[in-house]
Amino acid sequence: MERPRLVLVTGATGKVGRVVVDRLLALDGGPLAGAKVRALCHNRTLDGRDSLEVVSGSVERREVAEQAMRDVTDVVHLATSKESPDSVMDVAVKGLFWLLEAARAGGSLRRFVLVGGDASVGHFVYPHQVPVTESQPHSAYPGCYALSKVLEETMLEQYGIQYDLDVCCLRAPWIMEKDDFSHQLSFGDDVFGAPRWRDLVGPELADRYVASRTVPRMLGADGRTVKRNFVHVEDLVDAIVVALDHPGARRQTFNVSMDEPVDYGELAAYLERTRGLPSVDVATPFHSTWLDNAKAKFVLGWRPRYDMASMADAAFDYRRAPDDPRIVWYPG
Repeated sequence: MERPRLVLVTGATGKVGRVVVDRLLALDGGPLAGAKVRALCHNRTLDGRDSLEVVSGSVERREVAEQAMRDVTDVVHLATSKESPDSVMDVAVKGLFWLLEAARAGGSLRRFVLVGGDASVGHFVYPHQVPVTESQPHSAYPGCYALSKVLEETMLEQYGIQYDLDVCCLRAPWIMEKDDFSHQLSFGDDVFGAPRWRDLVGPELADRYVASRTVPRMLGADGRTVKRNFVHVEDLVDAIVVALDHPGARRQTFNVSMDEPVDYGELAAYLERTRGLPSVDVATPFHSTWLDNAKAKFVLGWRPRYDMASMADAAFDYRRAPDDPRIVWYPG
């Protein structure tokens, strides 16, 4: 008789982790239906539920990683650190190493899914003449976060080669939920992520743009509007659930993004047409990129549900409840 599935989710209280946990516990069909979930939580925690076990601690500690991995059949690794030099190597690199070491030694692993990021291939910092596929060499931009994503993806790949572990990397661009997509367009202090438009135009103009609800048309180094990659959290979680059990995911990397990047010129035009929002050109040193998701669509049968229009509509229509304050745990 096949043993029940036990899925470890690291970073379980984060933007993606919370949705992964809820989705796995709600599955009523397929090989993962009825699976138990173990959530590894650090600074925050989750309420215990049937089929949900919570382990507290930091993945950078070997004993925590080994406890979390005990009897685990599947892993969704989301725990990471952003531009935090004091912690990024311990959490992102050493933490992954301890998990993979435990997987190698434990013998119960079926599949290890890492959610990587397009920071490992340069994001919009470097120019790309063609769409970015999974075969593009790693190219971290300056900073410790992008370097950590390269090291994570490389370590995962090498463990698959060295020890024949069943691993899979889902390379995601900027992940959106709720009203994130609208706040990444804000000239105010409530801006989500980068660029910080306020810093680029100055406080006086920024205050004027906030009052008029103006949105930025990001211009790149070539003077044209920038095309930038996004993925909605629900689409990413769809891909995670598929990748946990699809035979074609073994030791593969997949770009998981919208079908087309968001063109800031087209976005500005759409928001003016549908919501009457004015826009203004803002020059930046960045470059357009197109994260090609064809491999995930062809091999996994995955399809994103969100495009530019539906992403914008969902974000601008979102209204937060009093018990759902906007908290940015990390800037991007």
